[in-house]
Amino acid sequence: MGRIARLRAVAVKGLVAVAGLFATLILLFSFLPPPINVYQAGEAWRLGGITKDWTSWDDIAPVMARSVVAAEDANFCNHWGFDIAAIKDAVSEGSNRGASTISQQVVKNVLLWHGRSYVRKALEAVLTPAVEFVWSKQRILEVYLNVAEFGEGIFGVQAAAQHYFDVDAADLTATQAARLAAVLPDPKDRNPAASSSFMRRRSAAIISGAETIDVDGRADCFDWQ
Repeated sequence: MGRIARLRAVAVKGLVAVAGLFATLILLFSFLPPPINVYQAGEAWRLGGITKDWTSWDDIAPVMARSVVAAEDANFCNHWGFDIAAIKDAVSEGSNRGASTISQQVVKNVLLWHGRSYVRKALEAVLTPAVEFVWSKQRILEVYLNVAEFGEGIFGVQAAAQHYFDVDAADLTATQAARLAAVLPDPKDRNPAASSSFMRRRSAAIISGAETIDVDGRADCFDWQ
């Protein structure tokens, strides 16, 4: 076997191994809580520790799930991982803001790393449909609510509810849920307990959006219990 053939064989074996690793993780995390991820580990190192507390779907207020979908990905139930309409709008505006779906964010947070490299984006493009195929929409949202950053060193809705409002995730009100959802695009610079005019306006918009998707069926894929 020539050198090129040997290198090709090694590359193929490497790709198969990587694919097998990701397939195993996707299957395992379809029912097991993901452990600390790359970004959380980095923040724990930088801050000297983080706060995270996994809580199951049944222990999260339904309005919290509807609020994050309304705020981050209103078409969550209608796409297979990529919101093509949002991507087209973002491209036409010269920005990628608002184009990343909840499913993509879960893949980035749980299986990959933060950053803008082409390698990460390529892996995200491959893994997102795989996660959508294996996991239910409810599971995707459950994992998202448990790994999302709600403030510096604060990860997951249970930790956030306790930190900001001194309640459990199951007891969040519509206003509290909306305020938590409002910080997700910029968790280090937004405070859900702040009384700023921006937070009041954004929270009101999210409350309205959560009510809308509850009525028009765009919450049906996850809000069925």
